[in-house]
Amino acid sequence: MKISRINGLAIIKKGDDFSCSFIFVMCLFFSSAVMSQTPNSLSPSEAKVYFVSPKQGSVFDRSEGSEIEVVFGIKGMQVAPAGMAMPNSGHHHLLINMSELPDLTLPLPASDQVLHFGKGQTMTVIDLAPGTHRLQLVLGNHVHIPHSPPVLSEIIEIEVK
Repeated sequence: MKISRINGLAIIKKGDDFSCSFIFVMCLFFSSAVMSQTPNSLSPSEAKVYFVSPKQGSVFDRSEGSEIEVVFGIKGMQVAPAGMAMPNSGHHHLLINMSELPDLTLPLPASDQVLHFGKGQTMTVIDLAPGTHRLQLVLGNHVHIPHSPPVLSEIIEIEVK
Protein backbone atom coordinates (compact mmCIF):
# COMPACT_ATOMS: atom_id res chain seq x y z
CA MET A 1 0.00 0.00 0.00
CA LYS A 2 1.27 3.46 -0.92
CA ILE A 3 -0.07 6.79 0.42
CA SER A 4 0.35 9.87 -1.77
CA ARG A 5 -0.84 13.43 -1.29
CA ILE A 6 -2.54 15.48 -4.01
CA ASN A 7 -3.66 18.99 -3.10
CA GLY A 8 -3.65 18.06 0.56
CA LEU A 9 -5.78 14.93 0.10
CA ALA A 10 -4.46 11.52 1.01
CA ILE A 11 -4.51 9.06 -1.89
CA ILE A 12 -4.22 5.42 -0.91
CA LYS A 13 -2.96 3.18 -3.67
CA LYS A 14 -2.93 -0.55 -3.20
CA GLY A 15 -0.92 -2.33 -5.85
CA ASP A 16 -1.93 -1.16 -9.32
CA ASP A 17 -5.54 -0.41 -8.35
CA PHE A 18 -5.54 3.35 -8.65
CA SER A 19 -9.14 3.66 -9.93
CA CYS A 20 -10.86 3.24 -6.53
CA SER A 21 -8.65 5.90 -5.00
CA PHE A 22 -9.30 8.24 -7.91
CA ILE A 23 -13.07 7.76 -7.60
CA PHE A 24 -12.93 8.42 -3.85
CA VAL A 25 -10.98 11.66 -4.37
CA MET A 26 -13.37 12.81 -7.13
CA CYS A 27 -16.37 12.14 -4.85
CA LEU A 28 -14.79 14.29 -2.15
CA PHE A 29 -14.09 17.04 -4.67
CA PHE A 30 -17.58 17.12 -6.15
CA SER A 31 -19.38 16.86 -2.80
CA SER A 32 -17.46 19.88 -1.53
CA ALA A 33 -18.21 21.73 -4.79
CA VAL A 34 -21.93 21.04 -4.40
CA MET A 35 -21.89 22.18 -0.77
CA SER A 36 -20.22 25.44 -1.78
CA GLN A 37 -23.08 26.06 -4.24
CA THR A 38 -25.73 25.86 -1.50
CA PRO A 39 -24.60 28.50 0.98
CA ASN A 40 -26.47 29.62 4.03
CA SER A 41 -26.21 33.43 3.76
CA LEU A 42 -25.76 35.60 6.83
CA SER A 43 -28.45 38.11 7.75
CA PRO A 44 -28.01 41.35 9.68
CA SER A 45 -29.38 41.29 13.23
CA GLU A 46 -31.91 44.06 12.41
CA ALA A 47 -33.35 42.21 9.39
CA LYS A 48 -37.10 41.72 9.50
CA VAL A 49 -39.91 40.53 7.24
CA TYR A 50 -43.53 41.23 8.06
CA PHE A 51 -47.04 41.40 6.65
CA VAL A 52 -48.15 44.81 5.44
CA SER A 53 -51.49 43.14 4.84
CA PRO A 54 -53.46 41.26 5.89
CA LYS A 55 -53.20 42.07 9.57
CA GLN A 56 -53.40 39.56 12.42
CA GLY A 57 -57.03 38.56 13.00
CA SER A 58 -58.35 39.83 9.65
CA VAL A 59 -61.65 38.27 8.57
CA PHE A 60 -62.53 37.81 4.89
CA ASP A 61 -66.01 37.12 3.54
CA ARG A 62 -65.97 34.78 0.53
CA SER A 63 -69.26 36.27 -0.67
CA GLU A 64 -67.28 39.45 -1.41
CA GLY A 65 -64.69 37.50 -3.44
CA SER A 66 -62.37 34.64 -2.67
CA GLU A 67 -59.04 36.35 -3.33
CA ILE A 68 -56.93 37.75 -0.51
CA GLU A 69 -54.18 40.26 -1.27
CA VAL A 70 -51.02 39.58 0.73
CA VAL A 71 -48.38 42.33 0.82
CA PHE A 72 -44.89 41.55 2.14
CA GLY A 73 -42.70 44.02 4.03
CA ILE A 74 -38.95 43.93 4.65
CA LYS A 75 -36.54 46.01 6.77
CA GLY A 76 -32.76 45.82 7.10
CA MET A 77 -32.32 43.86 3.86
CA GLN A 78 -33.25 44.17 0.18
CA VAL A 79 -35.42 42.05 -2.07
CA ALA A 80 -33.52 40.39 -4.92
CA PRO A 81 -34.63 37.68 -7.35
CA ALA A 82 -33.52 34.08 -6.86
CA GLY A 83 -30.25 33.38 -8.64
CA MET A 84 -28.77 36.80 -7.78
CA ALA A 85 -26.22 36.37 -5.00
CA MET A 86 -26.15 39.81 -3.37
CA PRO A 87 -25.18 40.54 0.23
CA ASN A 88 -28.04 41.37 2.62
CA SER A 89 -30.73 40.36 0.14
CA GLY A 90 -33.21 37.60 -0.51
CA HIS A 91 -36.68 36.83 -1.75
CA HIS A 92 -39.92 36.01 0.01
CA HIS A 93 -41.49 32.64 0.70
CA LEU A 94 -45.04 32.43 2.07
CA LEU A 95 -45.82 29.55 4.42
CA ILE A 96 -49.51 28.66 4.61
CA ASN A 97 -50.92 26.50 7.42
CA MET A 98 -47.55 24.92 8.29
CA SER A 99 -47.65 22.99 11.56
CA GLU A 100 -43.86 23.27 11.79
CA LEU A 101 -41.10 25.02 9.88
CA PRO A 102 -39.30 23.14 7.11
CA ASP A 103 -35.56 22.49 7.55
CA LEU A 104 -34.10 26.01 7.45
CA THR A 105 -30.64 24.76 6.43
CA LEU A 106 -31.89 23.47 3.07
CA PRO A 107 -33.61 25.09 0.09
CA LEU A 108 -37.29 25.61 0.91
CA PRO A 109 -39.42 23.02 -0.89
CA ALA A 110 -42.05 24.44 -3.25
CA SER A 111 -45.54 23.16 -2.46
CA ASP A 112 -49.12 24.33 -1.89
CA GLN A 113 -47.98 25.32 1.61
CA VAL A 114 -44.64 26.92 0.67
CA LEU A 115 -45.05 29.53 -2.05
CA HIS A 116 -41.90 30.93 -3.71
CA PHE A 117 -41.55 34.50 -4.94
CA GLY A 118 -38.22 34.09 -6.70
CA LYS A 119 -38.79 36.96 -9.13
CA GLY A 120 -38.58 39.37 -6.20
CA GLN A 121 -42.33 39.89 -5.85
CA THR A 122 -43.49 41.79 -2.78
CA MET A 123 -47.17 40.86 -2.97
CA THR A 124 -49.48 38.13 -4.14
CA VAL A 125 -53.15 37.19 -4.23
CA ILE A 126 -54.18 33.89 -2.66
CA ASP A 127 -57.45 31.96 -2.56
CA LEU A 128 -58.13 30.16 0.72
CA ALA A 129 -60.98 27.87 1.70
CA PRO A 130 -63.29 28.91 4.55
CA GLY A 131 -61.68 28.49 7.95
CA THR A 132 -58.79 29.80 10.01
CA HIS A 133 -55.41 30.02 8.28
CA ARG A 134 -51.87 30.61 9.55
CA LEU A 135 -49.46 32.67 7.42
CA GLN A 136 -45.74 33.26 7.89
CA LEU A 137 -43.00 34.79 5.73
CA VAL A 138 -39.47 33.41 5.38
CA LEU A 139 -36.72 35.18 3.47
CA GLY A 140 -34.58 32.89 1.32
CA ASN A 141 -31.22 33.61 -0.29
CA HIS A 142 -30.41 33.29 -4.01
CA VAL A 143 -30.78 29.48 -3.84
CA HIS A 144 -33.93 29.46 -1.62
CA ILE A 145 -32.06 28.68 1.62
CA PRO A 146 -33.15 30.75 4.64
CA HIS A 147 -30.51 33.06 6.04
CA SER A 148 -28.57 32.57 9.26
CA PRO A 149 -30.11 33.60 11.53
CA PRO A 150 -33.42 32.98 9.71
CA VAL A 151 -35.42 36.07 8.77
CA LEU A 152 -38.98 35.06 9.72
CA SER A 153 -42.16 37.04 10.24
CA GLU A 154 -44.49 36.55 13.14
CA ILE A 155 -47.20 34.00 12.38
CA ILE A 156 -50.53 35.66 11.71
CA GLU A 157 -53.93 34.02 11.72
CA ILE A 158 -56.71 35.12 9.39
CA GLU A 159 -60.22 33.79 8.93
CA VAL A 160 -62.19 33.17 5.75
CA LYS A 161 -65.96 32.93 6.16
